[in-house]
Amino acid sequence: MDHSRFRGIISDTIETSTPYWEQMKKPKEGSPNVLLILLDDLGFSHLGCYGSDIHTPNIDRLAKNGLRYNNFHTTAICSPTRAALLTGRNPHSTGVSFVAHHDSGYPNGRSKVSKETAMLSEILQNEGFSTFAVGKWHLLPGKEQSNIGPFTNWPLGRGFDRYYGFLEGATSQWYPDLVEDNRRISQPKSPEEGYHLTEDLTDKAIQMIKEQKSAQADKPFFCYLAYGATHAPHHAPKEFIDQYKGKYDKGWDIVRQEWFNRQRDIGIIPSETNLPPRNPDIPEWDSLSNDQKKLFARMQEAFAGFLEHTDEQIGRLIDELNKINQLENTIIVFLSDNGACAMGGDEGSVNSWSESLTQVKELFENKINRIDEIGSHLADNHYPKGWASVGNTPFKWYKSFVHAGGIKDPLIIHYPDGINEKGGIRSQFHHVTDIVPTILELLKIDEPKEVNGVKQRPIYGESLVYSFHNQEAETRKKIQHYEMIGNRAIWKDGWKAVAIHQRDTSFEKDVWELYHVDTDYSESVNLANRHPEKLQELKKLWWEEARKYDVLPLDGRSISSKVKGIPNEVTKHGPVQNIYYPTENRFHSSIAPDIKNKSFEIKAELKRNRFQEEGVLVSSGSQAGGYVLYIKDNRAFFDYNYNGVIHYVVRSELELPNWMNQLIFRFVKTGKNQGIGQLYADASLIGQAEIKNTNNLGFSKGPFQIGQNSQSTISKEYLAPFVYQGALKQVSFTIGSYQKDLLATLEMELARE
Repeated sequence: MDHSRFRGIISDTIETSTPYWEQMKKPKEGSPNVLLILLDDLGFSHLGCYGSDIHTPNIDRLAKNGLRYNNFHTTAICSPTRAALLTGRNPHSTGVSFVAHHDSGYPNGRSKVSKETAMLSEILQNEGFSTFAVGKWHLLPGKEQSNIGPFTNWPLGRGFDRYYGFLEGATSQWYPDLVEDNRRISQPKSPEEGYHLTEDLTDKAIQMIKEQKSAQADKPFFCYLAYGATHAPHHAPKEFIDQYKGKYDKGWDIVRQEWFNRQRDIGIIPSETNLPPRNPDIPEWDSLSNDQKKLFARMQEAFAGFLEHTDEQIGRLIDELNKINQLENTIIVFLSDNGACAMGGDEGSVNSWSESLTQVKELFENKINRIDEIGSHLADNHYPKGWASVGNTPFKWYKSFVHAGGIKDPLIIHYPDGINEKGGIRSQFHHVTDIVPTILELLKIDEPKEVNGVKQRPIYGESLVYSFHNQEAETRKKIQHYEMIGNRAIWKDGWKAVAIHQRDTSFEKDVWELYHVDTDYSESVNLANRHPEKLQELKKLWWEEARKYDVLPLDGRSISSKVKGIPNEVTKHGPVQNIYYPTENRFHSSIAPDIKNKSFEIKAELKRNRFQEEGVLVSSGSQAGGYVLYIKDNRAFFDYNYNGVIHYVVRSELELPNWMNQLIFRFVKTGKNQGIGQLYADASLIGQAEIKNTNNLGFSKGPFQIGQNSQSTISKEYLAPFVYQGALKQVSFTIGSYQKDLLATLEMELARE
């Protein structure tokens, strides 16, 4: 036993020994609580107190009794902002340069936060705070999200005592992939019973806070509450969406102008600000058809209802803090992770919010026919980018761009015991890396040089505390660089150089723009030709900062190119067989085998004694896309749900034999993105059909499960969870070894016809 920390005396007997009780570290007396509230894909203008007509009275209440910042910046996309928010370092230096999922092979792209850049949770936990995280995490690679970990980069491995939420970047608000502490769990009730993720997360945050204060009232807490809202899919109770019915029929051009006027009226933007022209990729509203206007307006109504519903939940939390006398002594920091998102594309989406990413287009006729499903558990909707532009008023471009539309976001700080001015607006330039040093200064905690035995890199951020009591204080931030998917920008002393990078092209082709943002708040006047020397100075500075803060190697590849650069286990090591066993828990989609655009076999080992034994054998995905192998009415089915747009179904032509031991599905690739699917009962072929668009086969939009489909159903032919009623031993996937055998079998079967 290690006695190195024992400070007493151990002798032969208790009479001659001296006891010692190690003291737990306690926060400084009177230390406030800390509550970070992070919304997702919320644009600069979306809140009522930042100019919109969306009803957000509770967030507005925080602003009315605290401070609003109108020159605050993030990293343009979710995971890097979260890494910077929780560490106080620039995201590339933490190892999170892009959305956390794949390891790029370089230190700046590990998709997890380096231990050398400790999180605020780790610092505060060591200082004696209770710590809990609720909501979206999105700070670990997909391969580490399985039910067996490793858990070192899950919230409990990074300084949080408790966790409740989801690990991925997005999830359904009606059917979330829930995790509690280090295990996946089922949602407490169904959408039909009134479930909604935002309400559930708020309930958990309130519960954790009240339990902590009941157990140790004088101990402060740190709660990191990262809602899934308002990231797509835009899901909200119908009554919230219907409150906005007809409000946006006037279209995005008029609404954008109205929000801009309101921003100037309430003083959240400088009075001399110009509203730039409509982004060139957005059509004039009046040029749209009546059906387009009807559909697009409803999509914005869904977003507005989603935000108001979220605001109501935040109000519940604020009210609970007030009831237990903790509101005055809690530092509340409210912000968004990036600008409004344009992934809804030109027409928005009803079935798949990531339609523009997967390149699977739902026909407009299908969208308009499903207009009443928007926002419900039957849809997976996202608004068109015309509304994202409105959400970023008065700026250009969107999330992932490093123009102001992607990186300038709301920031509200509410701390009655520490901020005297109520309702003030601050215009000092600041960045998401500045939140950690702000909190540490307020808590009177020195920046640690070592955390949990690991020497720390310096915290790069600059505290905002100096601005609390002096509206006219000079900005203390001097330089800030940006990089996102090759898009680059640098700010220094009121000047900003910025370039849009076309993915998978040479950086030499990038065209840099120059703005004097101290006098041109909305980046509307490009001064590159007028001040070429200033532009060259800033471009040179960008490279210096990039080398200093681990941005290199600069990576401007598209997502598909990034993925192609990752070693493929099938091609590297030959055939792969994975075996899965039935369990009540869902598996994360990272556990599902990669069957995209390749030959494979699924073999279900079962003992089937009765004709009525039916149910799902394996499922991967949701109503928005996936595949399922199931038995119903004594027949077998394989249903490939192609992004909710087309169902490729292979069904058994014959009824299944009573004593069947194996149900097999084989897919033979016969060409680019196509092949033949075959069903076998033991060794007998019982059905086959052509399957196309196999580039998305296995691209999961939901959990991977054996023996059930517990959430939204992949096929329309059964109701969830459709648990298999018989004895299912295991399901095995074999990938990469069946090409010749399958082709030979296919040729034989075709020859018989």
